[in-house]
Amino acid sequence: MFKKILKSYDYSLIIVVALLSLFGLVMVYSSSLVTRFDVPSEYFYEKQKINLLIAAFCFLLTALFPYKAMKSTKFLLPMVLLSIIGLGLIFFIGKVAGNALSWIEVGARSIQPAEFVKLSVIIYLSAVYAKKQSYINEFNKGVVPPLVYLAIVCVLVAVQPDFGTAGIIFLIAATIVVSSGMNLKNMLKLVLIVVMLITPPALFMTDKIFSEVRLARLTSYSDPFADELNTGYQLANSYYAIGTGGLTGLGLGQSVQKLGYLPEAHTDFIIAIISEELGVFGVIFVLACLAYIVLRGLYIALKCKDPFGSLLAIGISSMIGIQSFVNLGGATGVIPLTGVPLPFVSYGGSSVLQMAIAIGILVNVSMFVQYEEKYKTGKQKENVTNQSSESGFRI
Repeated sequence: MFKKILKSYDYSLIIVVALLSLFGLVMVYSSSLVTRFDVPSEYFYEKQKINLLIAAFCFLLTALFPYKAMKSTKFLLPMVLLSIIGLGLIFFIGKVAGNALSWIEVGARSIQPAEFVKLSVIIYLSAVYAKKQSYINEFNKGVVPPLVYLAIVCVLVAVQPDFGTAGIIFLIAATIVVSSGMNLKNMLKLVLIVVMLITPPALFMTDKIFSEVRLARLTSYSDPFADELNTGYQLANSYYAIGTGGLTGLGLGQSVQKLGYLPEAHTDFIIAIISEELGVFGVIFVLACLAYIVLRGLYIALKCKDPFGSLLAIGISSMIGIQSFVNLGGATGVIPLTGVPLPFVSYGGSSVLQMAIAIGILVNVSMFVQYEEKYKTGKQKENVTNQSSESGFRI
């Protein structure tokens, strides 16, 4: 039995994630050799190694833990309460980083609760909408109740203020809602309700929402070279790094922009350093790995006959895809900067751990899908053959 389960794991997905994570570790080392922080050159590399080791352990746990047990109330209720408590504690014991009160210090490390809330939203909405399939189109009973939790966490993240992460959580939830099976009429009702709820705060809190820092991000996004030494500094230097790399890059470790010119080179703008040092080929490798993970997740969702497993796979795939687009779009000027790490590549403990747990769940869903296809289908065929043989004998 155990051997059959091991044979059913999605090793191609595991290998791609492992390769991308190890590649990210190398690039974290290269991009953080010179930083604006007063730390040794190996500081972020050593911390990322520990992050990856812990992440590997978390991956193994979730890859072996049956995902179907996550839809029980005994699992969902503590998860929901912990996520809300974690976000609430930020306002009492949190610390500011990147103009947002998003972190809680635990010993020598910092945890960003909002990163783990992304996954809790995926699990919760997937479980609840899977249970409500028989009455998914009853708006007041089947559609609205699960979204109360989503509204609470989005508000708590937005007031930190971290509108980028709140927007990502909202978009992830939207993909699950769209994939849940509810009809178009209910979706349009939800859109109308969201607009009605967001509009009043947006009108009365314009000064807080559109602060000087956020407006600077918008102006620098439209033309970073208009104020290259101030608001457009990060994006302009990202452009220089990407443009300098060309087809083959300057060579691993040879980046110029990481020498104090490009802030956050090992986190938000790591793709710019990859482009500068490894050129188009390095960028293609990252994009190909991320695309494979997202598409593989969607394929697993299509193959999974269990509504909960299917929605889980869709949610995890959309999270990786959306976050990748936001990071890459910000570093290349396609969208305004939001300060989101690149999945599996950027430095960051909370992001790495959360992604490892998510991939472990996705691998577990894939394992159940392949196991049922290989062995249960095979047993059914064997039973049909035996029955046919017995019938033929009697004749």
